[in-house]
Amino acid sequence: MALLDVTDLKVHFHTRNGVVPAVDGISFQVEAGKTLAIIGESGSGKSVACYSLVGLIPKPPGRIEDGRALFEGQDLLTLSEAQLRKVRGKGISIIFQDPMTSLNPYMTIGEQLIEPLQLHFSMSRRDAWQKGIKTLEEVGIQNAERRMHAYPFEFSGGMRQRVVIAMALVAEPQLIIADEPTTALDVTVQAQILKLLRDLQQRRNIGVIFISHDLSVVADIADDICVMQHGRFVEQGERMAIFQTPQHEYTRKLLAAVPAAAKRPASYTPEPLITITDLYTQFCGNRGGPAVKALDGISLQINRHEILGLVGESGSGKSTLGRSILRLLQPCSGSIRFDGRELVHLSAAELKPLRRRMQMIFQDPYSSLNPRMTVYDTLAEPLLLHGVVDRKGLDTAVFELMDAVGLARANVLRYPHEFSGGQRQRIAIGRAIGTKPEFIVADEPVSALDVTIQAQILDLLLDLVARFNLSMLFISHDLAVVRYLADRIVVMKAGKLVESGTTHDMFTSPQQSYTQALLAAIPGRVLRDLDDSPL
Repeated sequence: MALLDVTDLKVHFHTRNGVVPAVDGISFQVEAGKTLAIIGESGSGKSVACYSLVGLIPKPPGRIEDGRALFEGQDLLTLSEAQLRKVRGKGISIIFQDPMTSLNPYMTIGEQLIEPLQLHFSMSRRDAWQKGIKTLEEVGIQNAERRMHAYPFEFSGGMRQRVVIAMALVAEPQLIIADEPTTALDVTVQAQILKLLRDLQQRRNIGVIFISHDLSVVADIADDICVMQHGRFVEQGERMAIFQTPQHEYTRKLLAAVPAAAKRPASYTPEPLITITDLYTQFCGNRGGPAVKALDGISLQINRHEILGLVGESGSGKSTLGRSILRLLQPCSGSIRFDGRELVHLSAAELKPLRRRMQMIFQDPYSSLNPRMTVYDTLAEPLLLHGVVDRKGLDTAVFELMDAVGLARANVLRYPHEFSGGQRQRIAIGRAIGTKPEFIVADEPVSALDVTIQAQILDLLLDLVARFNLSMLFISHDLAVVRYLADRIVVMKAGKLVESGTTHDMFTSPQQSYTQALLAAIPGRVLRDLDDSPL
């Protein structure tokens, strides 16, 4: 008998513009000890379908129109809010996508861990506290007794995700809904989290619904897969059947968008555009602690017309290096030469003419775009600031930028919140290339995008680099993406460069154990085997 049996679930959102069928008649089952993955692009209805089962969709505008969801003999869709509260946490737990927003910043980790134990089991504070410590140890948190007194901001991203998993497990549920639990994590941390989920699932015989748009991760963890598009399941089946013989065109489209091939080696003669020598950047320590060396003696060269991939775990100094090169951060010492000119000691006024030649694409376009500026204003601002065009030629220049990054001209007066994530990233790219720069720092520009949108943005970047003769520092923790895009790769760890080489050499014969560990942690071995990849 299935742990969860969902039949003909329909969830509609009633808006001013009419009724939107977010979930349109889906059926699935989850068995104890098994993982069911629900995959699809953003907006396909994955999260809405699962959250509606435990009463977490906003009402209004959301409304469950029809269906049945049997869990332990009762229909979840007919339960009152009071009855659902007894199910949430104890019977069904959720691992949310962003641990920083799902954890209470005003409460210690310990207080948040013991809350469900006291609520569901009337457990004494002392017993609940000990259970919380044991659960933290189970998910791999070191010094768990001491960390129970810490606040969420005192943990790294990977550690916060472990805490969220501990909160989902502490009441020993039978079913876990994992909503994109590894989206923004480094490959090594992601591999640890996935292994942790598998081990705990087998140990406790837990059923898991794994929501994701990352097919590489799904290929490693799922037993069965449901492919969702526009609120419906277009294909369902056992994992290997879905990956080996996909039946639906949409499934084949998702699989085709996974970056698999390596970029062909460049044929040009290297000519340095940026030369960095013995660069140091440090930050003051928290609470009066010692200073932290973010960059510890970095030396490297970025050539004209090449894409240099920069990889490493969170906190290794990747973004700090990119920002230091553009002088968005002030290095403590060392040299940064751009086209032969030293940048480290230039004033803001002296740097301004060089800003036109060096631009940045930030990781989160929503936070880097001004919400009060239209697309037109966003693209026009750098053009006017740097004197690229005058007012007379501004309209033509803005429309040419929109054409270059694949945005419809009809959207020119819309604001950032009116666009999807992929469209917002196109706006950010258009802003970066508007001044016709020679060098761009792209800081994790595709980390949160669906696989199909990611493929479009990667191909757009490759096209723009070729068309405008750009040089690029591409920062990422996704090694499959870097392999697809970069000519050379440098690997960072703890503020130092540990290895560098051509993309082909780094993936076929890495020399350092840290690089080998990064490569071994790349998800999607099943997909690579199907593709006959050398990895």
